[in-house]
Amino acid sequence: MNYFSTKDNTTKYTPREAVFRGLPPDNGLFMPESIPGIQIDTLKGLSLPELGKKVLEGYFDDIPGNVFDAILQSCLNFDIPLKEVSPDVYVLELFHGPTMAFKDVGAGFLAGCLNYYAREIDRKVVVLVATSGDTGSAVANGFYGQSNIEVVILYPNGKVTPFQEQQMTTLGGNISAVKVDGTFDDCQRLVKSAFLDKTLNEKLVLTSANSINIARFLSQSIYYFHAYNQWGGNDAPVFSVPSGNFGNLTAGLIANKMSMPVDRFIASVNINRTFTDYLESGEYDPRGSVPTLSNAMDVGDPSNFRRIDHLFHHHVEEVRSEITSYSFTDDDTLQAIKDVYENSGYLMDPHGAVGYLGLKKYGRPGIFLETAHPYKFHESIDSLEVDIPIPDQAAKFQGGEPRFTSIGRSFEEFREFLTNS
Repeated sequence: MNYFSTKDNTTKYTPREAVFRGLPPDNGLFMPESIPGIQIDTLKGLSLPELGKKVLEGYFDDIPGNVFDAILQSCLNFDIPLKEVSPDVYVLELFHGPTMAFKDVGAGFLAGCLNYYAREIDRKVVVLVATSGDTGSAVANGFYGQSNIEVVILYPNGKVTPFQEQQMTTLGGNISAVKVDGTFDDCQRLVKSAFLDKTLNEKLVLTSANSINIARFLSQSIYYFHAYNQWGGNDAPVFSVPSGNFGNLTAGLIANKMSMPVDRFIASVNINRTFTDYLESGEYDPRGSVPTLSNAMDVGDPSNFRRIDHLFHHHVEEVRSEITSYSFTDDDTLQAIKDVYENSGYLMDPHGAVGYLGLKKYGRPGIFLETAHPYKFHESIDSLEVDIPIPDQAAKFQGGEPRFTSIGRSFEEFREFLTNS
């Protein structure tokens, strides 16, 4: 399999090159040159690692089979159950991994791929990641302790929860946390600028762990197939996806194009409604992000919009034919958490609640994604007086000493940090 940039389909890159580069030199995003079909009935009864191999092996055909098997065994070693919340409303729980967030799948897979690819390099690889909350902790956990890889996590000051910050800043070792005086969009801009800086790339081997990286976003298509395997309905389900940088939704679109039946995708967003407005107006107009309770979705210029635009041939009408988008406020989110808990006993986190609201508004049988454990946001929902269980995974992040570097929003300051660290 080869990859090309969304801005240039003539230059081809191997999986190894695409994973290592993170971004093409023209500032587009990598896409596979083809999307392999898959016989959906061949996935029945497979374990998660076996299913993952069926789904992904065509995209990463330069990794030996035994190594690929080991990577999948490592990153898919926890349950991803589908549960019924109410009639025709199901939730896919993606928070049973080591950092209690859906990004554990993609971060673990990327870590395995990079660890294999890095064996051919005699210099350390520096993984850059911008996070609005959950990506940072998942990437830190996935790469922690790898001797040939350094991880630099950028997160916006005051815009992640205390527990999320604790997860990112207490590991130490090969994990460095950078607190940026700005928004997630500023963090993302600094990462992208680093990849495009010629001098910096001559000194360092840089790659990304955000959903801009093909290994991160493509691996997330696995659990859509896994959800469908557990789906008991006669008709194809609606998938409502809490969306911020839109890597998760794009992975669902890839799964659908590989043959997984889908009635419709709902891009459920908070008040950062750039994509919702795009579907309504036909014009993509990015803007600054606004802080909300569902902080991992606080993105004003979703990177993966470029992939969605490419998949639908730059025609908004084609996007509208498969995706609907709804926007919800924090008040909507808190009310949904309270109502569902009181009516069914099921506790959602703020991101899952936005997904639930999108599914209910569309009004068809389907699945919403619960992308993080509600404990990660207990400060946000304590006012609802609900019983929030403390998961076993939380213990290892408690009591550690936070270590981070604070910088402003200028790329010069970030470049100096990378050069001197």
